[in-house]
Amino acid sequence: MHATEFTRKPKAADGVGLAVLHGGERHLKSTSLALLCQRVLGTSSDEAIGLTKFAAKDLDFKTVRDELQMVSMFSDRKLVLVEDADDFISEFRSQLESYAEKPSHRSLLVLDVKTWRKNTRLAKKVDADGLEIECSELDGGRLTKWLTQQAEEVYQKQLDPQAAQLIPTLAGNSLGLLDQELAKLASYVGDRTRIGEEDVRTLVGGWKAETTWSMVDAIRDGKSGQALACLNKLLYAGEPAPKILGGLNYVFKKFAIASELSRKGGNLQQALKEAGVFPRDVSNVEKYLRRIRRPRAEAILETLAKADYGLKGGSRVPEQLQLEQLVLWLTGVNIEIV
Repeated sequence: MHATEFTRKPKAADGVGLAVLHGGERHLKSTSLALLCQRVLGTSSDEAIGLTKFAAKDLDFKTVRDELQMVSMFSDRKLVLVEDADDFISEFRSQLESYAEKPSHRSLLVLDVKTWRKNTRLAKKVDADGLEIECSELDGGRLTKWLTQQAEEVYQKQLDPQAAQLIPTLAGNSLGLLDQELAKLASYVGDRTRIGEEDVRTLVGGWKAETTWSMVDAIRDGKSGQALACLNKLLYAGEPAPKILGGLNYVFKKFAIASELSRKGGNLQQALKEAGVFPRDVSNVEKYLRRIRRPRAEAILETLAKADYGLKGGSRVPEQLQLEQLVLWLTGVNIEIV
């Protein structure tokens, strides 16, 4: 099961003798380990009595097995964690397979690995009688769902859908960092029950986020020189090109959607509101769309998709030049994107 599911079904660890944490999302691994400690040892503390951690390097299976079987005078249950256990599993696979058939009833062996092949005999034994917890990174809808649930369950706040989409655009996909941003937002809104997009714009991302908004506003207002200056400032500071594109996507997709809604006969101002444009920005965005004219507005989504493909390896043009071309095109400059 995925770690996000395990946090809601921790009883899945009861009676299990062997568990595997696999994937690259450290926040999910630490959260899952804390839950396992809670179920086995009665506390989630990293220093819990009965918790033993081994580094896999130069570790032999006998040492782990002896630790699992050793009875402590301070605790009748044990949890033994082998960190970075990929090579450990490869070297002692047959012993682990035998252990999985008859694990200790009073101990839980946890293997922390980067990769986990589900077609092996060991994996099938874990699937049948143990617990496999996937700690892979979240993105898209799964990430916004996690943010919404985390805000509600941990911080007792309602996170608006637009805010949930914007937070990772500004702060990245690291769940540990995102959780810190949620904590700051929850404190910032105080007694208010909802966290909105404006709160995220104000608090998340620091000066880089402010520079991104300045770049967006300059593009919207036709100030190509100022927009490029903001772009270069972000790149010089080491902001990844895909993240910069994510900020542009977040804003200009709304403009494109509004343009399509109005094309079908709707009022442009109402279409902008329906697309999620801030009420205070509607007038300026309406001017922007009328300035660049409908053909370019209707090509925004295709152009953004082309830029995304290019930054993912589909173009040999340097990333900076790709972004500069996109910024100029969005500003309304007659330029051919190569």
